Amino acid sequence: ELQAWRGAGRARRGARFWCYRAGGPLSCRSNPYQSNLLRDSVRRYLQLPADQTVLILHAKVAQKSYGNEKRFFCPPPCVYLSGPGWKLKQEQIKARDLGDTGFRVCGYMGLDSMGSSLTETQKLSFEEQPDAKGFGCAKALYISDADKRKHFRLILKLFFSNGQEIGTFHSKLIKVISKPSQKKQSLKNTDLCISSGSKVSLFNRLRSQTVSTRYLSVEGGAFIASARQWAAFTLHLAGEHCTRSEFPLREGYIRYGSVVQLICTATGITLPPLIIRKVTKQYAMLDVDEPISQLHKCAFQFQGSDHMYLCLSTEKVIQFQASPCPKEANRELLNDGSCWTIIGTEMVEYTFSESLVCVREPVSPVPLVAALQLTGGGDVAMLEVQGEYFHAHLKVWFGDVEAETMYRSPKSLVCVVPDVSAFGSDWRWLRYPITVPLLLIRDDGLIYSSSFTFTYTPEQSFIPGQQVLSDIPQDSDKLLDSIHQEFTRTNFHLFMQS
Repeated sequence: ELQAWRGAGRARRGARFWCYRAGGPLSCRSNPYQSNLLRDSVRRYLQLPADQTVLILHAKVAQKSYGNEKRFFCPPPCVYLSGPGWKLKQEQIKARDLGDTGFRVCGYMGLDSMGSSLTETQKLSFEEQPDAKGFGCAKALYISDADKRKHFRLILKLFFSNGQEIGTFHSKLIKVISKPSQKKQSLKNTDLCISSGSKVSLFNRLRSQTVSTRYLSVEGGAFIASARQWAAFTLHLAGEHCTRSEFPLREGYIRYGSVVQLICTATGITLPPLIIRKVTKQYAMLDVDEPISQLHKCAFQFQGSDHMYLCLSTEKVIQFQASPCPKEANRELLNDGSCWTIIGTEMVEYTFSESLVCVREPVSPVPLVAALQLTGGGDVAMLEVQGEYFHAHLKVWFGDVEAETMYRSPKSLVCVVPDVSAFGSDWRWLRYPITVPLLLIRDDGLIYSSSFTFTYTPEQSFIPGQQVLSDIPQDSDKLLDSIHQEFTRTNFHLFMQS
């Protein structure tokens, strides 16, 4: 199927885009006037990206509720709205004399098994933070024992307060557990184990009271214990003799007794190297060496310190000195503030831009690009875009150049890589790579950016030097063909921006 489409691509270079549906390939040609307008919009977007980002942050596991109890998800799912596009949207709504109230964003979050009625979901109230991000939190979500699923997703529905729907967004899969495992974890069953490089959240409950829950967070460049917001931390296995400024990363699963590094995913702020200890009845166990499981109680001892542990005191994060047990050398007595519960977290980010077009339909489904795969070369190099939430109304763009695009499945788009000549006349003299952002654009002009770029790389050994170029007329077909061939052979590179 793909090979046949490549041949069609050679024969139909003028086609604006292709897509596949259940009945077979569908060729669509865009109106030239509309295409020029869209390209102008894309160019304005590339000069000043006005993205709107929806970030959903949630735990990897959820503890099931039994009977009439309600075990609210901990940490609670959070939503962040960021990007300059929200401000531009506000200005557009004001220009239509709808006032400030028309722009206010409203949200509802629930489990994907729930019906469409908003009474079955929790309403989110977004408040603006000092960093201009909108923040909302679903504190009262839970899963009952009547729900027999082992996994579920959260659904977020966003609206403007004038009733206009923004879109529907899904979390990643969440695993349902009955209670934290008390057994020694085996690496043969890694579902509940925590691996190096994964993201975690840490929270503390004084005297096991839910109302006293505090989350390790970062604010103003300092670590704090917050009752409102929680931060996700990348948990790395570190070397035994690492320093705070430089430490070698290791792969594997986190075990008690390991030296670890906690790095805030939002700010990059890092705690000093810590030794993670198992907690049993408020004692830190110094001789336990087993994998760490979800929702385990643990403590963090500062490496090289004299029994000092990471501790909270109201909203401050301090160091607490544990008391050695005279009768049991393998134990140290902690206080309540030094006992943390650890849980893995997930994050999913949806980015779109509707500031340059009048979009009447919801922005969802918002595609997520996960990987790129390049095949072929010469006249027709093919790029497969892999991810989620793709549909037949999407086109792949290389910067401001539209590519012939085929829809294969909700997880795959395939396109023909445009010739480098499509990026302007100056291409013929280039001796350096051209890097362009990879975009997905819906039929109505809605732009979805990605974290990927595409690079055309000339073959330096085949491109004449500057002195030779000056001796050859600019309209030399032979020279242009030579450069064009070197650009369009297989000299493409795919990059994911960090």
